[in-house]
Amino acid sequence: MDQSDKKNRTIGAVSFGLLGGWLGYYFSRSVTTSNLYPIRVLIVSAIIGAVLGFFLVVPLIVHPVRRLRVKLENESSEKVAAATIGLILGLVAAALFSIPASFLPDPLGEVLPFLIALLLGYLGVYAGISKINWFRKFMPPRFFEPEESDENEKITLVDSSAIIDGRIAEIVRTGFLQGKLVVPNFVLQEIQFIADSEDILKRQRGRRGLEVLRQLQKEFPAQVEIRDIAVENIRDVDGKLIALAKKINCPILTDDYNLNQVANLQGISILNINDLSNAVKSVILPGETLMIHVLQEGKEYNQGVGYIEDGTMVVVENGRLYIGQEISVMVTKIHQTAIGRMIFAKPETEMEQQPYEYTNIQYADEKKRTV
Repeated sequence: MDQSDKKNRTIGAVSFGLLGGWLGYYFSRSVTTSNLYPIRVLIVSAIIGAVLGFFLVVPLIVHPVRRLRVKLENESSEKVAAATIGLILGLVAAALFSIPASFLPDPLGEVLPFLIALLLGYLGVYAGISKINWFRKFMPPRFFEPEESDENEKITLVDSSAIIDGRIAEIVRTGFLQGKLVVPNFVLQEIQFIADSEDILKRQRGRRGLEVLRQLQKEFPAQVEIRDIAVENIRDVDGKLIALAKKINCPILTDDYNLNQVANLQGISILNINDLSNAVKSVILPGETLMIHVLQEGKEYNQGVGYIEDGTMVVVENGRLYIGQEISVMVTKIHQTAIGRMIFAKPETEMEQQPYEYTNIQYADEKKRTV
């Protein structure tokens, strides 16, 4: 339990204790004329209220309020404005309906107006968010519009995959990316959703993305910006990015293969981090020799796996016996994919023995034919 939770529990215990004591005293006075009985009820109800407040205030009040605050911070301003307007209209309607409801006999006269206010307030918020286009008709034209960028300002939209990948930080530091990097609020929400995942690997990736974004904003506050931009009638993040890139005519920075393919089909420029990484890797050709530290066993039988300095995987045929050793290998094949390249090699000692082994096999076959 951290210090903030302790403080909140203490405040909850005191508040609920006072409320419980007052309610107990109030109701006990209505059922008896004795002065001693209400005081006893006051003490017992205050203790019960304090205990309930200590244990329930954090899960039932503090945590929901925190989640609501984070959600409001990440929502677009137009949704918050529409929800607020809907809430006000709902409460006004509730006040009108509560006046006749208050004349009903108790307990309906006391409880029903409160329930009406809750129901119409919720319906007002829901209607405000779902009918946001209707609210646009009664607001100034620019009230719901995202901030327009300068025509001369070069903007690059950043996908969540590029942020979680982490290499974007080094690329920005080198100065290769010119102009402003814009992270839409719905991309930030996606990263936060991943960071809150129950899966430990996804949670670590999401938290790493948030840390990378925080670091970028700290080092490059003028270049990296989180913008409150809403894209209507599209639910998935990739679709929103593509629609937004079309609207403001800018590229998307990503390393998501599927987003790359879909955006290319729609004529949107893509800055793929994997393509940049492959472009700056050292050129290796079949027949060259490399020094490889074999780290682990490969997927296929008797394979070993190592890596060169730029992170490219090297699959060593018959390399299982050399795990934990640094050996010289000869490149036999290079396999290029959309996400990188893979090098296949054999230990150089085996490559030197191959002609001799092949000669022996050929000699044995020829001897069988003559016999």
